[in-house]
Amino acid sequence: MSGFVEKPEPVQVPGLTHLHTGKVRDLYRNAAGELVMVASDRTSAYDWVLPTEIPDKGRVLTRLSLWWFEQLADLAPHHVLSTDVPAGAPADWAGRTLICKSLRMVPVECVARGYLTGSGLVEYEESRTVCGLALPEGLVNGSELPGPIFTPATKAAVGDHDENVPYEEVAREVGPEVAAQLRQTTLAVYGRARDIARERGLILADTKFEFGYQDDRLTLADEVLTPDSSRFWPADQWQPGRAQPSFDKQFVRDWLTSAASGWDRTSERPPPALPQQIVDATRAKYIEAYERLTGLSWA
Repeated sequence: MSGFVEKPEPVQVPGLTHLHTGKVRDLYRNAAGELVMVASDRTSAYDWVLPTEIPDKGRVLTRLSLWWFEQLADLAPHHVLSTDVPAGAPADWAGRTLICKSLRMVPVECVARGYLTGSGLVEYEESRTVCGLALPEGLVNGSELPGPIFTPATKAAVGDHDENVPYEEVAREVGPEVAAQLRQTTLAVYGRARDIARERGLILADTKFEFGYQDDRLTLADEVLTPDSSRFWPADQWQPGRAQPSFDKQFVRDWLTSAASGWDRTSERPPPALPQQIVDATRAKYIEAYERLTGLSWA
């Protein structure tokens, strides 16, 4: 069992229809048929949405996504129409709300990997492949791959794992032309983002994108290149053969699996609340990622 420790009740706003509450975002539709995405401060780990929020996390994700959408606009259009807060919405929605085009979403998580880690490492250690793609012998945790690879996954419900699938399965699911476009665009966007991150002393190990179609145009949706959807590592600390320090919720994961938490990950018992020092350290890491990538001050 996993999912929300306690699923929040959706905020009711006049003129908006609540559609979905995800791990981080709440999704609404307005009277014009546009989507309203609100990034909360919720955080998740090990398939659980935790009872403790990370202050400003939703605003960091929103502001960073907007910055990246600008950097990538010539490679792929995005879904954002405005950052206006709908009338009657809580004041807390400011800075975390996106009004977006309603797209025909592609039912695939589009993952690009430049380094071996995570679920890719697990598969590699079993079969020397990732999503069916053969890789050289001798790679270890954190190794740079010979070149970036497209490793798609099926989308999972809250509390379930996304499942890596071979490219051929994506082609059967969405058609060969769409699959080829997804792969080409995913790798192009990853390549641009990898180079930008590298200039700022960061390694973009892997990332995932969601795409949809507006008419016949493949369009970037959801969040993009945030610490929630990507692994960013400090380049000066990169050392293959070990877990890399990461600009994400690693403090949360490490504490949950430590003796201090008292939580058994293999049980069905929900994880406990986070101590303040873990909350503060995680918030600081998200803000540091924003400032290093954009060159802008969070304050």
